[in-house]
This record gives sequence, C-alpha cells and structure tokens, in this order.
Amino acid sequence: MGVKTTIALKEVQKLFPSYTFKTLKPTKNGVIDTTYILDDFILKRYERKIDTRIQEDKERLLFLKSYGLNVPLCIAQNSGWFLYEKLAGEEPQNIQLKHIQTLARFMAKMHRVNYKHYATEDFLRQYDLNASLSTLKKSFYFYYKKLSSLRTYTHENDGFIHGDIFKDNTLFFKNKIAIFDFIDGGNGSFVFDIAVALVAFNPHKRQSFTRVFLNTYNQTAPYKIALDRLQEEISMSAKLYSLLRLTSQKNTKRAKKLSNLW
Repeated sequence: MGVKTTIALKEVQKLFPSYTFKTLKPTKNGVIDTTYILDDFILKRYERKIDTRIQEDKERLLFLKSYGLNVPLCIAQNSGWFLYEKLAGEEPQNIQLKHIQTLARFMAKMHRVNYKHYATEDFLRQYDLNASLSTLKKSFYFYYKKLSSLRTYTHENDGFIHGDIFKDNTLFFKNKIAIFDFIDGGNGSFVFDIAVALVAFNPHKRQSFTRVFLNTYNQTAPYKIALDRLQEEISMSAKLYSLLRLTSQKNTKRAKKLSNLW
C-alpha cells in the first residue's frame, strides 16, 4: 500500500497553483509514506515527524544532482505535501549484466561524492536492532536464532549512504539509472550500501554478477572493496532486512527469500 493519506486532484491543484495537473494515480509500493504519481511529477507525504531529515534530503539531492547523478529534486512543497521530479525509466524485471554495470558505476560515483561527507544521523541508529530482536524472539523464535548475530553488528563510517537500493527505488532508461528515496539514508559503510543493492539485484548469488559489479565499481570508487569482505556484508545486510521485514511487516515470505543470502 503506497497511500496512507488520500487527496483529490482538485486539492492538489490548490496546493500547487503554479502547475496544471491532469491525472493523479496512487502507488501500491511502500509501507510508511504516501506516494502518488502526478502527471510528470511524484507527490509525497511523509507520514512521520522527520522535518530535519526532509530538509537534509532536499539538500542532499541538490548536492548529488550538481555532480551529475540522476536523482529527483524536490521542486515544491505545501502543507506537508512534497512535489518531486518524476524521472524517466522503468523498474528492472529481468536483471542482466548491463544493469549490474550501470548500478556499479552509479554507486561508485555516488560514494566518491559522499566520501567523508556526513549527514546528521547514522544509518543503523534509526533501527533499534536489540529491541527488534527482542520482539522477534517472542513472535518468530526460529528466525531470532538465525538473526541474533545482529546484536553486535556495527558499521564503518565512510560517509552518507542510501542503504535501501532495492529494485523499486531504481529506474533504468537506456544506459542510465535513476535512484530515489534517499530520505532514510545516513552515515554508514559503503560496503554495506553495495551489499544491500546486490541482495536486491543478485538474489541468486551469481558469482559473475558479483565480480562484474566489483570490477566496475573498483575502477572509480573512493577505495577498492575485496570480494570476501563484500560477501560477508551481503550476508549481514540480508539478515538486517530480514529482521526489518519480520518485525515491521510480519513478512515471513520475504524473510525466507532473503535467507538464501545469509
């Protein structure tokens, strides 16, 4: 469900009178915030009190855009509603090596730009892993035993990371990629950032995909990442997102799929 707060097209037009809108389409993805497709724009409402993070996100997107990264800018806001650019492309379905290479080039550039460039919050701090594990212990003890190593999980602090580059936060158009929804990013490990992306883009652990990603990424990244280090982090990032799916969504089906990467 991508809509928590409903709004009509006439109401949107009143909020943003400088624009003329014809269609308003609710989205289905997402479990926290409200997102509509509004002609050539994205309309969002953040269903949580994160004013500081929203302001940082707007500045972050401008910063990344200034370096040529294909991210959507926030172009207007009113009464808790935010109007973003709608970028061209489609979410990838059949992942091929060209997608892996394009993703690797984007992330290498993004990490180079964000290296030692920090946000206010650390990525992991927004998740109370100990509390989540305690909740999991009561509801899904089998998974708790498998995921309990997250109690001591920590990150290096390389700079700002997205931390959630799953396929539904990407669009591909020809040889370009767009990445969006940076709002829940924070300071963290670039290896973790890559690992999350490969959990999404290489769920069957194809060695050819992992090696192509690393070879492409390491050519221009702020520092080179070794294969064994990355594989360790893929396992931990899959565990982390399994925990989040289980505690926030009670989604055992999704957790079972991710368990292939533990």
